Amino acid sequence: MTTIGKLARRALTLTITICMTQTMTAQLKQFTLEDLNFGGTNYHNMRPKNLYLAWWGDRLMYQDAEEWGVVDMESGRKTPAGTIDEVNKALGKKEINSAMNAKFPYPGQPLVLLKGSRLRVLYNWKKGRVAWAQPCQGEQYSDWAAPSRAVAFVKDSQLCVTDAEGQTRQITTDGSREIVYGQAVHRNEFGIVKGTFWSTDGKRLAFYRMDQSMVTDYPQVNTFARVAELEPDKYPMAGMTSHKVTVGVYDMATGKTAYLDAGDPTDRYFSNVAWSQDSKTVYMIELNRDQTDFWLRSYNAATGKLLATLYHEHNDKYVHPVSPIAFLPWDDSKFLLQSERDGYNHLYLFDTKGRCLRQVTSGRWVVLDLVGFNTKQKSAIIVSNEASPIQNNLYAVDVETGRRTPLDNGRGLHAYYFARGAAQAMLSASGKWLFDHYTEPDVPRNVCVTNTATGRSTQIFSAPDPWAGYAVPEYSCGTIKAADDSTDLYFRMVKPIGFDPAKKYPTIVYVYGGPGVRNVEAGWHYQSRSWETYMAQKGYLLFILDNRGSSDRGREFEQATFRHLGQREMDDQMRGVAYLKSLAYVDTTRIGVHGWSYGGFMTTSLMTTYPDVFKVGVAGGPVIDWKWYEVMYGERYMDTPEANPEGYAETSLLAKAKNLKGKLQIIIGANDPTVVPQHALQFLEACIEAGKQPDFFVYPGEGHNMAGHKSVHLHERITQYFEDWLK
Repeated sequence: MTTIGKLARRALTLTITICMTQTMTAQLKQFTLEDLNFGGTNYHNMRPKNLYLAWWGDRLMYQDAEEWGVVDMESGRKTPAGTIDEVNKALGKKEINSAMNAKFPYPGQPLVLLKGSRLRVLYNWKKGRVAWAQPCQGEQYSDWAAPSRAVAFVKDSQLCVTDAEGQTRQITTDGSREIVYGQAVHRNEFGIVKGTFWSTDGKRLAFYRMDQSMVTDYPQVNTFARVAELEPDKYPMAGMTSHKVTVGVYDMATGKTAYLDAGDPTDRYFSNVAWSQDSKTVYMIELNRDQTDFWLRSYNAATGKLLATLYHEHNDKYVHPVSPIAFLPWDDSKFLLQSERDGYNHLYLFDTKGRCLRQVTSGRWVVLDLVGFNTKQKSAIIVSNEASPIQNNLYAVDVETGRRTPLDNGRGLHAYYFARGAAQAMLSASGKWLFDHYTEPDVPRNVCVTNTATGRSTQIFSAPDPWAGYAVPEYSCGTIKAADDSTDLYFRMVKPIGFDPAKKYPTIVYVYGGPGVRNVEAGWHYQSRSWETYMAQKGYLLFILDNRGSSDRGREFEQATFRHLGQREMDDQMRGVAYLKSLAYVDTTRIGVHGWSYGGFMTTSLMTTYPDVFKVGVAGGPVIDWKWYEVMYGERYMDTPEANPEGYAETSLLAKAKNLKGKLQIIIGANDPTVVPQHALQFLEACIEAGKQPDFFVYPGEGHNMAGHKSVHLHERITQYFEDWLK
């Protein structure tokens, strides 16, 4: 056969293959947003099934809506232990509705903790009776202590404690909108997710008190009232007066409260509260407002007196501690501190005198979380990305030698079911066992039980593919070089369903780009957002790149954007665009961009900085000028407007409004408390002055993200905008 004949045959074969693929695809089911979007009516059926687990000492338990029971750690077989109907029968009325949040706080005792809207109970499933009950009606931000069975909560703005006998004490009197007790402070920065912290024995309660009376009110408006009403938020903008936080300790035995003698709280941040094993000492990490320094300090819990400054760390740009210290269960004179002092977040062993005994982990990778300890083996259980910057893997670390033992298969995202700082629930009471929810690019969800001493894992659950029978696009992952020509950046690509390399496709760059987030991970479909699948079904190619400044790549990688947010990020995103332009199947005349929050900032930045590249953009909740963003986050990455006027001017998008050429839609929640509406409204004003015509859509009463089924409406709107202007 001649060369020409061979080429013709290959072309014919390729054409037949493409036609067959397209025919098979046409026979598969098509997705709707009701299937794919988290607010959709069929979304719950399209998610990978799950196995909800908890520990009863070293025995594995399952939680379900109607029952709970024991899980065999070899076979995964479930044996029911009790039901909600049995609990309510013992109570004599229906008080408990679900066992999904069941807890088993006492190893060796067959007691399950269940909570309804009015009652918290411990039910003995072997005796079939309620062993203990506690009223819980009207509790907000409740925090229950297993050792004492006391609960701390907020009611009518006051911090209260109910003891095991059901006696409630209101321990504050001046709580209000201005004086906030028992809630997360500093706008949930520094890893803060709550405002109460029980001592190890459950008899003392450390809590936050936040005085925000000096913070400016941002005038949010309730438009659903007959006449619109003012419902302002306390919102400290960069460079403006911030709130003042103090930490109190309530002693249940004396009924008295002592405040930690931390000095003047003005322009300071208090975070990462921890307790000593003997419940006599409180430890706290404190930062200056510039966030260039943090100090670990200890306080006498009974008097509030400062005992010692145990550690100090400085960085000329910023420090960012997000994890409390963790004491070794086998030696209460030593603890682990997490620090980026060598450029990557690692574990350091200290004693209570403040001496650094050794660096326990090291390397050009990040400890993502400290799960807990195996007491017998004297090892720390961690999650890290040592195997790959886009993976999360589990290891047991010998605290003495630093030797690491892998606890999983070395692939994918492990422990991903838990948010950081909450992974302790994976570990059994002794630390000998953990359950591990994990995913891989082609694995929706598996669950293993792992022996942390030996590393041996047994798979007990595997979720079927919930998308079987549907037309699913191709998801791939790769790397390109950053604009510095040396740093590897990871990207995800989602190709159109029925992809034909001979065609040219409209392409959408989905972007976030900001600190604390990575979009590209080695989970199912490389953690692709469901909307990307929906757009691939409609014939678009999707491209997602994690630029410098995003998370979990070390301090230098993140700090590359310091004082100039958006600039290095755009440089890297444009390297991604250059890669797209090198692909024959990308239509370079039809490139769009979409993102939310920081991604909305990046979308608007790219549309106005590279107006000849991006034809269409949809910017959700965008930051427009960092001087209108909040103190803690904004000043960490940008300093104050007074200290960095050039940076604020460079990153402001108001002056760039005149550059807009393509079609840009801005979408916000009318009552956004995170990126306040002022951003979008002032950008619209700048566009009016420049004679530009962006599109604008507002969701009345909504915050930074659209809740419930409104999210489906939102993504319909985003989709239609690209259909109208990019396709």
